[in-house]
Amino acid sequence: MSSPSKTVSLVLGSGGARGLAHIGVIQWLHEHGYTIRSISGSSMGALIGGIYATHKLEVYTEWVLALERVHVLRLLDPTIGRPGLFKGERVIAVLRELIGDHAIETLPIAFTAVATDLESGREVWLREGDLFDAIRASMATPLVFTPVWHGGRTLLDGAVVNPLPVAPTLDDETDLTVAVDLGGPAESRSAPPVAAPLIDDSSYRRRILKFVGAARPPKVPKATQRQAPKAPSRGLLDVAFASMQIMQDTIAHLRGSVYSPDVTVPIPRDACGFFEFWRAEELIALGRERAEQAFAKAEFGNDPG
Repeated sequence: MSSPSKTVSLVLGSGGARGLAHIGVIQWLHEHGYTIRSISGSSMGALIGGIYATHKLEVYTEWVLALERVHVLRLLDPTIGRPGLFKGERVIAVLRELIGDHAIETLPIAFTAVATDLESGREVWLREGDLFDAIRASMATPLVFTPVWHGGRTLLDGAVVNPLPVAPTLDDETDLTVAVDLGGPAESRSAPPVAAPLIDDSSYRRRILKFVGAARPPKVPKATQRQAPKAPSRGLLDVAFASMQIMQDTIAHLRGSVYSPDVTVPIPRDACGFFEFWRAEELIALGRERAEQAFAKAEFGNDPG
């Protein structure tokens, strides 16, 4: 006897390319009889959730599965003299062409993109207006993408204040709240061979060295120098992303103690790099795998009835 479907409020967290695991979680939910009635997302979670709400996630999935490293690089539009390395306009233009223009309030599924007001520091829930304008605001990662002027406010990535936004779903009349946390515990996972970084920040390093060159302390004679242990080599973006991850983990932990979803699907924070969208197949499979594990641990198991 088939069990009645359970309705779900889906919360999709932030985390760059790790957000492709959201696709696998959504696929697993569909295959096991769950019906998604509303979605709340920050950053990459807003992107995947918003596209799903248009009923065109399969189109996006086919597109992202075909991406290679060089395609990802071509989607980035460097900027000079603006508060971010990239404008983010090129990728949004491609997605508009792929998915089409949509108003959030007309979507068949309730959708909330979460952003941060730069001036007030407050969390902003975007629930109406142009879908991709809201997504672009929600994914305005500090340092990486420029902030967005939207609705009379300068908006940043929602992950700055709420990387796993459960609160927008609290009034939903659904059976379950399922949250996909892209900041799960790190794991020792087999990864593809290390390639050169997608973004070469050596030019920034050269500028900094030139600026501080005159202020360098005098050299200490070799006889008095101590051999200090060598620190791991980290680039500018490596440090920035690691810092943001620490901040987001702390915020998610604090908010999680207040708003507890029925099921949390943790995706390892070290599953991939921020820009490694060419690993879509692996990450989608990871989402499916971790959804299976999370529901197996829940008291109602895999049976949506």
